Amino acid sequence: MLAPAVLAFLTPLSATLAHAGILHLGFNLLILVWCGMQVERVLGARALLFIYVVSAYVAAMAEWLVAPHATVPMVGASGAISGVIGAFALSFGQQKQIVRSKKLNRALNALWLLAAWIVLQIMTGMLAGFQGVLVATPAHVGGFLSGMLLQRPLLMWRYRKA
Repeated sequence: MLAPAVLAFLTPLSATLAHAGILHLGFNLLILVWCGMQVERVLGARALLFIYVVSAYVAAMAEWLVAPHATVPMVGASGAISGVIGAFALSFGQQKQIVRSKKLNRALNALWLLAAWIVLQIMTGMLAGFQGVLVATPAHVGGFLSGMLLQRPLLMWRYRKA
C-alpha cells in the first residue's frame, strides 16, 4: 500500500485526469493537441511532458496559495495545459521591438503575454460569476507562468549543441 504522503504528492497529477464534464475534457484535449503539437515540434516530447507535469504542480500550488482552506476539489488539466500554452505563446508569439535591447524586448513580450492571460482568466471568471468551482483562475495563471519560465531554458537545452 502506498503511504498517504505519496498519494498526496501524486494528487496534482491525478487531478489532471478528472474533469467536470465532456465539454471540459474536450476543450482541454483540443487545446493540448493544438498547442502541444507545436511546442513538441520546437522543444521535443520530453520537454513538453516536463512542462505539463511541472505546470500541474505549479497550478495546484497557485490554487492552494490563493485558497489554502478551500474544500472544493480542483479537477481538470487546465493548469497543466496553461503551461503548454505559455510555452506556445513564447515560442510563436510575434515580438515587437519596443527598445533596442533584445533581452528587454523578450521580457516585455513575456510580461505582456502574462498580463493578457491574467485578464483573460479574470474575464472568464467573471462570465462564470466568480464561482471558483467553475474556473480555477490561480491555477491557470500559475500554469501559464511556469510554461513561460520553462520555455527558454528548455529551448536552450534542446539546441545546446547546435
